[in-house]
Amino acid sequence: MDFQKLSLKQKIGQLFICGFDSLTPNEHIKTLLQQYQVGGVIYFRRNIESVKQLAALSRSLQNLTREVSSIPLFVSIDQEGGMVARLDHEGMSRIPGNMALGAANDPQLTAEVAALAAKEMRALGINLNFAPCVDVNNNPANPVIGVRSFGENPEHVAVHGAAAIRGYQENGVSATAKHFPGHGDTAVDSHLGLAVVPHDKERLHQVELVPFKEAIEAEVDAIMTAHVIFPAFEPDEIPATLSRRVLTDLLREELGFNGLIVTDCLEMQAIANHYGVAEGAVRAIEAGADLVLVSHTLSEQIAAIEHVYEAIQSGRLSEERIDASVQRILALKAKRIGNMAAVQAQEQDVLPIPLTPEYESEALLRRAAESSITLVRDSGNLPLVQDKPVLVIWPELRHRTEVDEPSVHQYTLVDALRPLHAETVLTTIGTRPSESEVRAVLEQSADYEQIVVITYTAEGQIPEGQKALVKQLALISDKRLIVASTRNPYDINAFPEVNTYLCLYENRQFALEALAKVLAGKLQPQGVSPVSFDCMN
Repeated sequence: MDFQKLSLKQKIGQLFICGFDSLTPNEHIKTLLQQYQVGGVIYFRRNIESVKQLAALSRSLQNLTREVSSIPLFVSIDQEGGMVARLDHEGMSRIPGNMALGAANDPQLTAEVAALAAKEMRALGINLNFAPCVDVNNNPANPVIGVRSFGENPEHVAVHGAAAIRGYQENGVSATAKHFPGHGDTAVDSHLGLAVVPHDKERLHQVELVPFKEAIEAEVDAIMTAHVIFPAFEPDEIPATLSRRVLTDLLREELGFNGLIVTDCLEMQAIANHYGVAEGAVRAIEAGADLVLVSHTLSEQIAAIEHVYEAIQSGRLSEERIDASVQRILALKAKRIGNMAAVQAQEQDVLPIPLTPEYESEALLRRAAESSITLVRDSGNLPLVQDKPVLVIWPELRHRTEVDEPSVHQYTLVDALRPLHAETVLTTIGTRPSESEVRAVLEQSADYEQIVVITYTAEGQIPEGQKALVKQLALISDKRLIVASTRNPYDINAFPEVNTYLCLYENRQFALEALAKVLAGKLQPQGVSPVSFDCMN
């Protein structure tokens, strides 16, 4: 990693982390690694089929890099857990998301979950995780953060964020606190447009910045920027990712952060539609970013790299500015990854950690799930009456959201509940059910006294069909109605008349099994709500 021997184009390459769409190295990523010598790659679900395939892919990418460079790759991923989990395949631990851990309210548990995730990532050749999300989710209508946050209390988020950072980094994976200066109080998804956080500096320092200050104190390796406008810090209406006042004046100088500043993906519409990806890359580096993330399109990735080179040739960017970032990048790679020889040695022993009691991962994840189930209110409907049938209304996610890439979850609450309550019947609807779907379910429910409705809200506000179904069921006085949200805990704000309401924060197996135990009276709900509800005030 001799910095002095790097050419200008090699230095520029180190500033970029790029994605590609393949399970094996295709021409797209070969071009980026060997012609442009990019410094890192990012995995999405599209790159992952199995543990063996992913470990082999990581080895192949490092080998391709080894042919042209002595500098190992950042191999990165968004492995937040819960509903934003790229590693969700057989042989990989399905770790809980932040809000579930926030509800469990045990920082040591948060650190242990992060440590488990880090061990598995390292075994798969991944060395940089774009997690934890330390946004303070204090806006119930937030369409993009929600359960990715530990909660609405800044100190609570800060403590759990620092615990996760320790868990990752003590086990060899660089952590990334995101999205600076804070994406929690927005009602716009920056994948789709520009959001504004209008608060003054005092409020931002008291709320949004608290977890980032704690992350810096915990020596987090990287901080990711938000494509969000903060007028208090940047009066020219420039998103934080492109603002020198935010990245250099605030983050570097005022808060004293010495690690890597990485952009969120520049292909998100908040940047791509207003500035263009290539221009966004130059502006982000001008602002103080060290790593530029371009996740998808080869033409955009090449254009961004070449535009940075042209900006240096024209004098718009100085080579000294590039050098400062490259030196930080090389220092972190030396610290967390080592040199190419160390990478090669590690690759000889890449064995993914299985989800077995031998490694205590299953016990840990069950403990996390059971600690997170949160009872918001109950008027005597819990537990279920054992000798009466129960109808479970289950929402199927039939569309892709901007943040998560949901795998097809065949496991439902009924699978978890039937061993504990034999007379359990499943009926399914879409997460955006039509009026005819709602009518059909209401007709079916007439035959049941006990009904459990599962809700799933991915984008801020509960869909009208789910809302209408719950409200109409709540009007029927002779029904024992239980509602459980399996993502957005704020669903109850849409139907305050519901008397029994629980929160899971995700719809995956261990959480559903924990809910089933609560419904059957085998487990007392232990979670403490990390957010507050309008209907409870």
